[in-house]
Amino acid sequence: MSFVAEEYDVCVVGAGHAGCEAALACARLGLETIVFTVSIESIALMPCNPNIGGSSKGHLVREVDALGGQMGINIDRTFIQSKMLNVSKGPAVHSLRAQADKAEYSREMRRTLEQAEHLTIRQAEVTELIVEDGAVKGVKTFSGASYYSKAVVLCTGTYLKSRCLYGDVVNYTGPNGLQAANGLSDSLREHGIELFRFKTGTPARVDSRSIDFSKMQEQKGDSTVVPFSFTTNPKDVQIEQVSCWLTYTNGKTHGIIRENLDRSPLYSGMIEGTGPRYCPSIEDKVVKFSDKERHQVFIEPEGLSTNEMYVGGMSSSLPEDVQYEMYRTVAGLEHVKIVRNAYAIEYDCINPRQLYPTLEFKAVKGLFSGGQFNGSSGYEEAAAQGLVAGINAAMSVKGKELLVLDRSTSYIGVLIDDLVTKENREPYRMMTSRAEYRLLLRQDNADLRLSKIGYEVGLIPKERYEWVLEKERLIEKETERVQQVKIGANPLVQKLLEEHGSAPLKTGANLAELIRRPELSYGILAEIDQERPDLPEEVAEQVNINIKYDGYIKRQLKQVKDFKKLEHKKLPEHFDYSQVSGLRIEAKQKLNLYQPVNVGQASRISGVSPADISVLLVYLEQMYRKEGQKS
Repeated sequence: MSFVAEEYDVCVVGAGHAGCEAALACARLGLETIVFTVSIESIALMPCNPNIGGSSKGHLVREVDALGGQMGINIDRTFIQSKMLNVSKGPAVHSLRAQADKAEYSREMRRTLEQAEHLTIRQAEVTELIVEDGAVKGVKTFSGASYYSKAVVLCTGTYLKSRCLYGDVVNYTGPNGLQAANGLSDSLREHGIELFRFKTGTPARVDSRSIDFSKMQEQKGDSTVVPFSFTTNPKDVQIEQVSCWLTYTNGKTHGIIRENLDRSPLYSGMIEGTGPRYCPSIEDKVVKFSDKERHQVFIEPEGLSTNEMYVGGMSSSLPEDVQYEMYRTVAGLEHVKIVRNAYAIEYDCINPRQLYPTLEFKAVKGLFSGGQFNGSSGYEEAAAQGLVAGINAAMSVKGKELLVLDRSTSYIGVLIDDLVTKENREPYRMMTSRAEYRLLLRQDNADLRLSKIGYEVGLIPKERYEWVLEKERLIEKETERVQQVKIGANPLVQKLLEEHGSAPLKTGANLAELIRRPELSYGILAEIDQERPDLPEEVAEQVNINIKYDGYIKRQLKQVKDFKKLEHKKLPEHFDYSQVSGLRIEAKQKLNLYQPVNVGQASRISGVSPADISVLLVYLEQMYRKEGQKS
């Protein structure tokens, strides 16, 4: 019996949001790449919420774009509503969120993959890793075919040994009833990779014709749409948008849920996996927040060519009859018809402490991992990890230095660092509060922070990077000019200040001092700034933020400088920390378990105290001094 055998530079397993970014990165860097999917129709599938972005997640999409990824470009082409969240707060937490046409998003990403040079798409289930002498050499599929490669990226999402549950109904499938991947888990364990069992869930999809929207609050998109991608022309995204709708659960809803908790697999013991704390099911909300009289429910369209609506906020694994009963207590859903039942999904994923910050496995050279398989949740977290895993798979094949994004550079750096240094007992979700330097890591300046890295890697073209350099120059020049412009207490100035509720000037001031007033901005003060140059809006935005938050930004830059000192202190590989006297027993155990790459990473491991870090720094200094004397 003969089997197919082919050779590639990189094999990518899975074509969800992580797999698409990984495959495109490798192919665009000139490597012959093959991406495997259990179903061609599931490429860039959105099995849960029909949107991209949101609080902190919008930052990730912007960063993926700044590094040369595809997600931002794709959602700009296929969104049906767009909204900037948290606009009443400071710029650090502004986050873009767009409703997607789910089917069109998937089709557009498939087109992108199909048109990419050096990229082959293969519908097949990967069941086995080919590993020799501790290094990955390729993969085998269910049919017995072998695909040899120099690197492999695992982006299996929620498909490994997955099963979908609601009530006592169990379907051994992946999301949306697609084929599960049942063979690969055993192969991973054979090669010493530890697996967790996690779970997530999704609400019902309902028929829009059975909804009474008059009982709900209409949620419209922004009048002026801001694109996700820095390459998208803002004029191209000013489209006619569809509405979403807001309604609420009530006491009757909560009563039905409480009466039927014993029929939920979450509470009956049928589900073994750990679920996401920050995206709980409606059952969890009712139990854990019993004092709340109601919970928000967002009714969101799944696309322009379907009647299906997503019932956001009511994820559930309750039985079908209970789902009907509870949904029909919600205002506007009294006569609702369910198109697809809500369900929970359980799946295998890895313990991410087995990864380096490059997302390469410590145990298997050349094997990389990205997305929900790493114990995270969300399309955006998946895409970000997939891009980094793909870049580093390509760098390893090319024999170049691998990319590590630290916490001071990006939300992606925070995401990966949290995954590989912290004990994650539930699916990890990105939040703005996780980023210590979030005033520096804003979504509006992602291109200024990361385009240089994207260019050096080879995913950002020269002309795009040159515009970023020009943008930096314009921002710096204008920021300096604004600080020199003197404003007198004349009638025109006093009138403008009065119109915006700002205190009148008693003596002269410079323009920067006025911009720092909460009620004023660089834009508002244009009419009293006679020498102002004509600048692009994206430059003006940065000037305003740089001036208004100057003190806070300088403070965070100093914190980053201190942070970098520890990040630059490298630790030896495969080091035995039990030989370091002065370290507490727990610290020795955790450091041996995680094998951090630098002192900064070591300091963020749970169970390693500041005192332990001081001991470690002294030990390193002594070790380097001895090595210097030997040489």
